[in-house]
Amino acid sequence: MRALTWQAPNKLQVDTVPDPAILNPRDVILRVTLSSVCGSDLHLLGGYVPAMKPGDIIGHEFLGEVVEVGSAIKGFAKGDRVISISIIGCGDCEHCKRSDFSCCDNSNPNPEATDLAYGQPCCGIIGYSHAFGGYAGSHATYVRVPYADVNLFKVPDGVRDEQAVFVSDAAPTGYFAADLAGIQPGDTVAVWGCGGVGQMAIRSAYLLGAERVIAIDRFPDRLDLAERKAGAVVLNYETTNVHEALLEFTGGRGPDRCIDCVGMEAHGTQPDYLYDRTKQMLRLHTERGSVLRQAIRACRKGGTVSVIGVYGGVLDKFPMGAIVNKALTLRSGQQPGQRYAERLFEHIRKGELDPSYLLTHPMSLEDAPAGYGLFKDKQDSCMRAVFRP
Repeated sequence: MRALTWQAPNKLQVDTVPDPAILNPRDVILRVTLSSVCGSDLHLLGGYVPAMKPGDIIGHEFLGEVVEVGSAIKGFAKGDRVISISIIGCGDCEHCKRSDFSCCDNSNPNPEATDLAYGQPCCGIIGYSHAFGGYAGSHATYVRVPYADVNLFKVPDGVRDEQAVFVSDAAPTGYFAADLAGIQPGDTVAVWGCGGVGQMAIRSAYLLGAERVIAIDRFPDRLDLAERKAGAVVLNYETTNVHEALLEFTGGRGPDRCIDCVGMEAHGTQPDYLYDRTKQMLRLHTERGSVLRQAIRACRKGGTVSVIGVYGGVLDKFPMGAIVNKALTLRSGQQPGQRYAERLFEHIRKGELDPSYLLTHPMSLEDAPAGYGLFKDKQDSCMRAVFRP
């Protein structure tokens, strides 16, 4: 089969590789029909996740057709149109039984790296380095999905492929970000980052009862989509003092909920950005924390900061004093999309959510390296390049 492989930092190529096979009775093999880029892939591409090996297949947001099922699989059959949640749950451990699938104890066959880094081993993630299981990704003709009875969901009639593919990752990630924030009816919510996850966090915040959502970014095309499609009030942080604007919008109080949809490669205009970037380049720490610091500083006293952007390691200048003295709640995690997939499909069927506008650049898998170039460099108003193997 053909697949997009990681070769070295900022080097991708399409290769011919062996087809996947059933390895476990709970496996399913899919023929991939759509596979989207994701902002967290850029951390792999840039070399910020050190557990990549040349030849690894990336990609974790995808829609496919079942072509082969393991002997223990009862709920799926050849020809079914399905999405897979990118974060792998086993369904049997205590975390999965609480619907905390992203805390799964059993889905990562290579637990040593995350056990050492974080204190306990983390879950497996499709196409996301050997630290998270070494699973082959979805930018390929075929993909193996483990624990398929937990992680696959049939796409309902009336939901188009271009909508369904984002229920694999972007939509549940944005919904989880809003859910973590504990939004109450009438809340003002600030969202940093207007990429695919940020757009879904904005829409999800409204679905959960927010009265007003303020979206922060610097790219005009993304701000325009956040305003027109997601319904946000928008701020360009390169031309606006975000902290002052957020206080003005909220009568000096600050937003009730602040959501970081950016993560470890945050851009900024203040001196802390230059500090972070220098230390990151020297491998003295791993994150750029401009957004996280802004969100903590802006959030109202007693409010909640939800962190859904990917962070991998350690960060200097963390404003712990603001968290303590303003009585903030800080919540984070990888998305347990299994908890939300059917709910999101229902929102789509009712016309309350339409993630298809994220798909700006459909293209062949053979053009995937160029697609990642467009996505990384924010060229041609690329929100999501989506490949058709």
